[in-house]
Amino acid sequence: MPYTNEEGGLLNNFAREPKIYQAEPPTQGQKRTYILLAITATVLVGGLVSVAFFVSQSS
Repeated sequence: MPYTNEEGGLLNNFAREPKIYQAEPPTQGQKRTYILLAITATVLVGGLVSVAFFVSQSS
């Protein structure tokens, strides 16, 4: 484990740093998947809000 000596003999331990890499942009297939997931999530949330609204109005 890497450490440094400070004044007075104190040791200071540091966490090991991960390897840094450049992120790659999403491919066309990944973009299509993200769009389908977004549409599915929007429909699901819209449906839940609609059900909650109609249930609250039926009382």
